[in-house]
Amino acid sequence: MQRLRRLRRTESLLRLFTETDVPARALVPAYFVVDGAGIRREVPEDGGMWQLSVDQVAIEAARAREGGAEALMLFGVPPEKGLHHAADPNGLVARAAASLKGSGITVMADVCLCSYTPDGHCGIWRDGMVQNDESVAHLAKMAVMLADAGVDVVSPSDMMDGRVATIRKALDDAGHPYTLLMSYAAKMASAFYGPFRVAAESAPQHGDRRGYQMNPANRREAMREIDADVHEGADLLMIKPALTNLDLIAETRRRYDLPIVAYQVSGEYAMLKEAGKSGRIDFPRAARETLVSIKRAGADLIVTYLGPEVWDGKVRL
Repeated sequence: MQRLRRLRRTESLLRLFTETDVPARALVPAYFVVDGAGIRREVPEDGGMWQLSVDQVAIEAARAREGGAEALMLFGVPPEKGLHHAADPNGLVARAAASLKGSGITVMADVCLCSYTPDGHCGIWRDGMVQNDESVAHLAKMAVMLADAGVDVVSPSDMMDGRVATIRKALDDAGHPYTLLMSYAAKMASAFYGPFRVAAESAPQHGDRRGYQMNPANRREAMREIDADVHEGADLLMIKPALTNLDLIAETRRRYDLPIVAYQVSGEYAMLKEAGKSGRIDFPRAARETLVSIKRAGADLIVTYLGPEVWDGKVRL
């Protein structure tokens, strides 16, 4: 008779034979850069997402670094809407990235127009739809500006067709051949982004994003999107949300050797947090279990709002 429980008999044995670990370096915290000074606020309240003024970004980056993080992700939240802010070399994300030079931490930055367009769409809306190629041209300018500012990894999250090839060429032509490009290769039009849109001030003012973000029901189409970004020159592949797309993470890992990043999005965090607050689950244990499941599926890095709770010892890896 096999006795598989022998491997689980003691706490020491459980730790000894753990197959999947989640090192702190695999967690990438995300922050929202806002105008002003001395600003450090959680938006929405207890939502795990932090709006920081530029002077606070370096402070939070140092805390993340001490906690074991090797990278962070920045999103810009301009004080007023306007497409010209997206590629402004004196913009919030550019200044925040510049403040992190020499810090030893890898800086990732979102490349999307949703926080800058008046209607909150990820591209330029006209004639009842987002204009793909015109939007891609703006995204390429934004990516080059971020690379100029010192961003290590530009991260187009818009889901426009052809943007990876266009951005890669723009970066190379601008003298940034070593800037990494992380494509949001399969980003679903998900119901789990609500709290993020509050923090990023990016909720669409009309319609929705199903015309360019992916149908969550479509696995084969998701793999075509991922295949396209690989062939266009992506260095890293992002899949978002994480928990509802573990099958895509696993399939992408089987097909490709590129680094895979999964985004544990705001709604996923909110579910864990609210269930923990009500006593329905053990929040620290459940949080760790979700991270393990994402890593086990094949993700190398996880963008997550749990990072600060790991640094503070509230969630143990």
